Amino acid sequence: MSYLQVGHLVWMLCCWIVPVISMNWFINGGVMDTKTGLLGDGGKMWLKLWEKMISGNSCKIHQQCCQYIGSKRVRKTWWWRKLLATWIVFWTIVSLWVFWYMTSQAMEKRKETLASMCDERARMLQDQFNVSMNHVQAMSILISTFHHGKNPSAIDQRTFARYTERTAFERPLTSGVAYAVRVLHSEKEQFEKQQGWTIKRMDTLEQTPVHEDEYNPEALEPSPIQEEYAPVIFAQDTISHVVSLDMLSGKEDRENVLRARASGKGVLTAPFRLLKSNRLGVILTFAVYKTDLPSNATPNERIQATDGYLGGVFDIESLVEKLLQQLASKQTILVNVYDSTNFSDPISMYGSNVSDDGLQHVSTLNFGDPFRKHEMRCRFKQKPPWPWLAITTSIGILVIALLIGHIFHATVNRIAKVENEYHEMIKLKKRAEAADVAKSQFLATVSHEIRTPMNGVLGMLHMLMDTDLDVTQQDYVRTAQASGKALVSLINEVLDQAKIESGKLELEAVRFDLRAILDDVLSLFSGKSQEKGVELAVYISDKVPEMLIGDPGRFRQIITNLMGNSIKFTEKGHIFVTVHLAEEVTDSIEVETESSSKNTLSGLPVADRRQSWAKFRTFSQEGPNYPLSSSSSDLINLIVSVEDTGVGIPLEAQSRVFTPFMQVGPSMSRIHGGTGIGLSISKCLVGLMNGEIGFVSSPKIGSTFTFTAVFTNGYSNSNEQKNQPINNQSNSVSSEFRGMTALVVDPRPVRAKVSRYHIQRLGIQVEVVSDLNQGFSCISSGNTVIDMALIEQEVWDKDFSSSALFVNKLRNFDRGVPPKLFLLANSISSTRSTTSCFYTPTAIMKPLRASMLAASLQRAMGTGNKGKCRNGELPSPSLCNLLLGRRILVVDDNNVNLRVAAGALKKYGADVVCADSGKKAISLLKPPHQFDACFMDIQMPEMDGFEATRRIRDMEQNIRNRIQHGEVSVETYQNVSNWHVPILAMTADVIQATQEECTRCGMDGYVSKPFEAEQLYREVSSCFHTASIQNP
Repeated sequence: MSYLQVGHLVWMLCCWIVPVISMNWFINGGVMDTKTGLLGDGGKMWLKLWEKMISGNSCKIHQQCCQYIGSKRVRKTWWWRKLLATWIVFWTIVSLWVFWYMTSQAMEKRKETLASMCDERARMLQDQFNVSMNHVQAMSILISTFHHGKNPSAIDQRTFARYTERTAFERPLTSGVAYAVRVLHSEKEQFEKQQGWTIKRMDTLEQTPVHEDEYNPEALEPSPIQEEYAPVIFAQDTISHVVSLDMLSGKEDRENVLRARASGKGVLTAPFRLLKSNRLGVILTFAVYKTDLPSNATPNERIQATDGYLGGVFDIESLVEKLLQQLASKQTILVNVYDSTNFSDPISMYGSNVSDDGLQHVSTLNFGDPFRKHEMRCRFKQKPPWPWLAITTSIGILVIALLIGHIFHATVNRIAKVENEYHEMIKLKKRAEAADVAKSQFLATVSHEIRTPMNGVLGMLHMLMDTDLDVTQQDYVRTAQASGKALVSLINEVLDQAKIESGKLELEAVRFDLRAILDDVLSLFSGKSQEKGVELAVYISDKVPEMLIGDPGRFRQIITNLMGNSIKFTEKGHIFVTVHLAEEVTDSIEVETESSSKNTLSGLPVADRRQSWAKFRTFSQEGPNYPLSSSSSDLINLIVSVEDTGVGIPLEAQSRVFTPFMQVGPSMSRIHGGTGIGLSISKCLVGLMNGEIGFVSSPKIGSTFTFTAVFTNGYSNSNEQKNQPINNQSNSVSSEFRGMTALVVDPRPVRAKVSRYHIQRLGIQVEVVSDLNQGFSCISSGNTVIDMALIEQEVWDKDFSSSALFVNKLRNFDRGVPPKLFLLANSISSTRSTTSCFYTPTAIMKPLRASMLAASLQRAMGTGNKGKCRNGELPSPSLCNLLLGRRILVVDDNNVNLRVAAGALKKYGADVVCADSGKKAISLLKPPHQFDACFMDIQMPEMDGFEATRRIRDMEQNIRNRIQHGEVSVETYQNVSNWHVPILAMTADVIQATQEECTRCGMDGYVSKPFEAEQLYREVSSCFHTASIQNP
C-alpha cells in the first residue's frame, strides 16, 4: 500500500469522523431532547435528513476502508468523543486567535494611518511657515538696505504698505508685516516731531483687549519713560492700527524683541490674542542691523548695531484651517496645535479638546525658534468601525473546519481514479522532462568541455613549436598530449550520445599516475596563476599509491573544473589541492586542522574544509557501501580538496551551486564567463566514481570543494594489470639528483610541506627551516652536506640586509662547496622586484611540478639534458636576420593566443611586448614609440582590430599634419616626420581577413594563425621594406 493511499485513508477517516460523531453527539447526547423548542418540527426534519446522508455516506467510507485495509473494520470507541471535542476546541481557539490578531493588526494600521496623516499635516504646516519666515527675513534685509542704508530713506509708510500688499502672496501664512525702529530716550522728542505722532504704549491693550469696532489708536496712552523705544513706523494695511505702538512696552513683544536682536535669528512669541481680530496668533520678529555688522558678532555687538525690528503676524487659527482644507480626506481627524515650551502646561493654539477616539499621535513642529517648542496632536474624529473582516474570517474558519469533512466526502469517490491518473501523468511528465534535460545537458556539456582541452591543446602545441624541445618543452609536450587525450575522450562521448541520454555512461579502468595527472593540470593553470600572483600548489599524501586504476580523463575533468572555478574567482592568496586517503581524514588530526586561519598556504584565512565533507556517508555512522581502509581491500578511497581564498559563494546562492546552467548571479557570466554546468558535470562524475562531493564557502574568505572517489590500487594485483597500457607518462626523475640534500627556508609549515613533497619526488632529501639564520646554522653545522637551498621569496624580500648577510656568509664558507641558491617565486613580476645590487638567486617559478623543478635545477647546476632540436626543425635564418632585435607589439584578447604569438616571434629573436586590448595598443603606439611592427588580432571585445588600426592611423596622420604645419618640431618625435608603424592582422580565418578589409582600415597585411615561417617572412619583410622607404 503506497504512502499516498495511506494519507488518503487517514484523511477520509478524519473527515468522516467529524460529521458522524458530531451528529451522533448532537442527537444522542441529550441535546435533541433539551433543544426541541429551539429546533421545532422543521429542525427535526433537517436533522433526520442529515442523519440519513451521514449514514449512507458512512457506509461508502467503510467500503473504502475495507478496500484499503482488508477485513479490518473501524470500530467506534469512547475516544472519538474526545477527538471531536479536541477538534472543536482547537478550531475555536484558532478562530479566536485569528480574531484577536486581525483586530490588533487593524488597530496598528489605524495608528499608522493617524501617524502618517498627522506627520503630513505637521510637515506641510512647518514648510509653509518656513517659506513665510524666509520672506520676512528677506524683507528685514530690504529695510536695512533701503531705509537705514540710504539718506534720505527710500521707504515710507505708503511705499511699505504698497510693497507688502503686492508681495503678500509670498507670505501666505502672515496676516500682516510691520517694522518698528529703535529709538533711544534722548531721540524720542525729535522722533515724535518728525513723525507727527507720539509713541503709544501697548501693555494697556494686552490687559484690556478691545473689539475690532471699538479700537481707537488716538485713545491709547503714551509710552512710559524708558531707555529706548521701538515704535512701529511701517505697517501693512491689514495691521496699520499698530503704527506708533511701542513694541517694548508690551510684555510678549518686549521679550521677543530682546531675544531677536541678541540672537540674530527669528524668534516667536507665545500665543496671544491679536489686536482688533482678537484671534490667537504669534509674532515672528527679526532684528534689523547695520549693514557693516560682521557675521560672527557677539550678542552685545548685535544689540549695539540694532536699527529696528521687523515683525510678521501669523494668525494660527486661519493658518491651520487653510491647511486642513487642502488636505481633506475620507478619514477626518481632529488637529490641535500647542505651544509646548512649558511642557507641564502647554498653550493651545488651535483646536478643541473634544475626541471620540482614544488614539492620539503627536508630531513635533519646528518653526525655527529653538527657544519655543510646538507640537501637533491628532485624533480621529470618528470611532473605529467594527472589525467585520476579523469577525467574518474567524467565523469562516469555524465553518470551514466543521464542513471540510462533508466537502471532502463528496470527492472521496474520485480519489482512487484521480490517484491512478495522477501517477500516470507524473511518469509521462518525468519522461518528457528527462528527455528534454538529457538533450539540453548533452549540448551544454559538449559546448563547455570541448573549450577547455582545446585551448590547452592549441596553446601547448604552439609552445612546443616555439621551443628547442629540451626538458622544459618535454613538460609542454606532456601537457599538450594530456589535453589532446582529454579532447579525444570528449569526442568519444559526443559519438556515444545514446549512452549519455540513457544514463549508461561507463568509466574506463586503466592504470594512470595520479601525480602526473595533477602536474598536467597545474601546467594548464600556471600561466593564469602567475599572472594574478595567486599561489597554486598541489600536495599528495605519501600513502596514496603511485599508480591507480580508474578513469584518468574523468578525474582530470573534475579537477580541471574545480581549479578553473577557483582561478576565475580568486584574485589574491592561494589555490591549494590536497589528496589523501579517506582513512587519513578520520585518523589524522593533522589533515583536519591544517587549514586553520593561522596555518594556511598564503597566510590568508580559509573556509573550514571539514565542513565540506561533514555530510559525506563515508564519515557518517551509516558508513559507505565499500571498505574505507585500503588495507583490507584493493580499493583506494581518495578524498580530494580544492581550497581557495576567492570571493566565496553568497549564502543565498549556495543551494543551487550544483544545479545545471545556474550561476551565482546574473553578472558572473558577463564578468567570468562560463555556462554554469561544470559543477553539475563534476557531481555526476563523482557519483559514477562511487564518491560524494560537497563544499563550504564563506563570502569574502573563500571556498573549499571536497570530493571522494574510489579507485583500485595499480600495484595490488597480478601481471595482467601491470600489462595494461598506462594512460599517462610518468614523471622522469633524473638520477643525478639522487643522494643530494636540499634546504627549504620557509616560515609557513603548509607551504614548506608542499615544497618538501615536490623536491622529494626527485629523490632529494629535504631539510626545512623557518628563517635564514637557521638555514646558515644548518649548512655550517656539517652534519649534512647541503647541495642546494631553496628560499621562499617572502623570506628573501622580508629583509634585504639579512639576505645580503646570508649570501656573504655563504661566499666565505670554508667547509666545501657552498650550496646553490634558488628563489621560489609566484610570478615573474615579483622576481623582477626582488632584483638587488648584491645578489639575485636563480628563480624557480611556482606552481612546483616535478618536471619543471628538475629542468630548473638542471639548468642552474649544469647537469642533465641540455635540450635537442626535434623533427629537424630549426629557426629560419632569414627570419632570424629579419626579426632579430626588432621590437614588436602583439595585441590579442585571448591569453593563450597571445602567449603563442609572442612565443612564435621570440623564436626568431624579436623583442615582443604584449597587449590584451585595442585601447592598450593605441596608447602603446602613440608616437613617439620604439615599436618596429604590430601584430593585431581582429576580433576583440570593446574595440576590434580594424577600429584600433583606424584610430592609430588617424593619430599618425594628425602628427604628420602638425609637423608639416610647424605646430610641433620633428625633434619631439625622434626626428621622424612620417610616422607609420607596420600593422599585420592576425586571424585563424583567412576569409574574414581579406586583403581588401586590411587595406581599407590601414593594415599592411595579415598572417594566419598558427604562424607559418614562409608566410611570416613574406609579410614581415614586405612591411619592413615599406617602412624603411617611408622612414629613411
